[in-house]
Amino acid sequence: MVSTSVTALVAGSIAWLGAGMMPMNSARLSTHQRSLMPYELFLRLARAGSSNAAYASFGPAASSPAQVSPVANSSNAPLDYSLAAERSGAADDNGVETKTITMDPGDTLVGALTDAGVSDDDASAAVVALAKVYDVRSLRAGQAFDLTFEHPSQPLAKVAPTPVAQRSHVAQITYTPPPGAQDDSDSDDGSNVVDVAAPSAGKLLSVSFSPTVEHQVTIARGTSGDFTAQDQVKQLAEKLHRAGATIDSSLYLAAMQAGIPADVVVQMIKMFSYEVDFQRDLKPGNSFEVLYSYYYTPDGQAAKQGDIKYAAMKIGGRTIALYHFDPKGPDGPDYFDAHGQSAKSMLMKTPVDGARISSGFGMRFHPILGYTRMHKGIDFAVPTGTPVMAAGSGVIKQEGWSNGYGNFMLIDHQNGYSTAYGHLSRFAAGTHVGSHVHQSQVVAFSGMTGMATGPHLHYEIRVNNVQVNPASVKVATGRRLSGRDLVAFQSERAHVLNAMAAMPLESKVAEQGGDLRAAKD
Repeated sequence: MVSTSVTALVAGSIAWLGAGMMPMNSARLSTHQRSLMPYELFLRLARAGSSNAAYASFGPAASSPAQVSPVANSSNAPLDYSLAAERSGAADDNGVETKTITMDPGDTLVGALTDAGVSDDDASAAVVALAKVYDVRSLRAGQAFDLTFEHPSQPLAKVAPTPVAQRSHVAQITYTPPPGAQDDSDSDDGSNVVDVAAPSAGKLLSVSFSPTVEHQVTIARGTSGDFTAQDQVKQLAEKLHRAGATIDSSLYLAAMQAGIPADVVVQMIKMFSYEVDFQRDLKPGNSFEVLYSYYYTPDGQAAKQGDIKYAAMKIGGRTIALYHFDPKGPDGPDYFDAHGQSAKSMLMKTPVDGARISSGFGMRFHPILGYTRMHKGIDFAVPTGTPVMAAGSGVIKQEGWSNGYGNFMLIDHQNGYSTAYGHLSRFAAGTHVGSHVHQSQVVAFSGMTGMATGPHLHYEIRVNNVQVNPASVKVATGRRLSGRDLVAFQSERAHVLNAMAAMPLESKVAEQGGDLRAAKD
């Protein structure tokens, strides 16, 4: 096998010598491409001194030290130069290049810009200008930025063809290390490796990004060379939507199938959580209707949720209707029934969303202790880590481990009422004994600590420190409108009812398998 390779090498050398004696075709040579051996490789081969280096001339080359453009003497030189410039990534005819970058986790805007080829001075100046209109600490990983650069194209230099008489031959050297030898290029210990700065992308002209759908922030270089920033707020248009559906399994699923945005559905569930037990009260055939607003950008893109103006649920032959109204007082806007009574009660019936009652209040067989005893609360079957909300506003009186309860929290709501939460996996950040919490604030997360056979929330309502049935206890209700506030509310209510009467009911079902829309067109 070795002798065959040597014979082929000798034959190839003789053929090359014969070709070298023949007259050269100047037209063909003028466009012949050349490859020059790197000087570093040449020195390495010279130091190796191995007999395993094979030398083979591959063609003529210019004796001039300058590297000749491969298209310099082509008859299609203009087209070739254009193609070469396009391949080299040259900028557009106007000298402006655009690129999009994304901020990585743990990175800063200055670092992201310099990584994209912006000079340190330009990056720092751009961020300083941005800080005047936008809090740079609000930037998050994944934020996209559009950058523009002044990047004038650099055409290839045309080099005059070298006369044939001045041409010489260059040898191409192919080095094959002997068996067992170590290649120097693979034995580098990294001591000679240095960090190379990102190549300059040209002079930075502008940086643009959208922190939210309604804001467009632009940093631009002025004629003086200084950067200025501008935060353009898009004018949003409010649009009303009227939607409704019949409930087959759950309110959430029925609303999503009707094309109602998820954030509107969640708000609607919270509106009725004081009056409706979504596990026991809802039955197939119940229905709901909602009038809500959404804001859109000038190009029709959904930007943000507005208010639910009206929502109603028909459950078991009764209709619960709530209207949005702001009395302009210290308590802010709220939802009221047709008589001006607030929908809020002092305590929520369910402190977790989408929960199933796994064990009610009363006598039961304890699965761990093995005998029947009083169960003084309600168990909600929810996965570990489900947010637990404060059933009402109050002060945390106990937070920590409490025997069979595991991680336990007790909140005092004044007037003799308190609520207890057991088997928690952890407590929310910032909560401690003495903390003031407001109704529906997330105070902990469900788990299965203490005497529990599975993840769930144990919930108690206590009156004068005695546990009572949360499903039947009567608690104080919220505020009631009167006087001018009641007159203004009734006028607002009539306006909402008239608007609904003039609007068609939207009942478009979202496509299965597709992404649910943030809002309808």
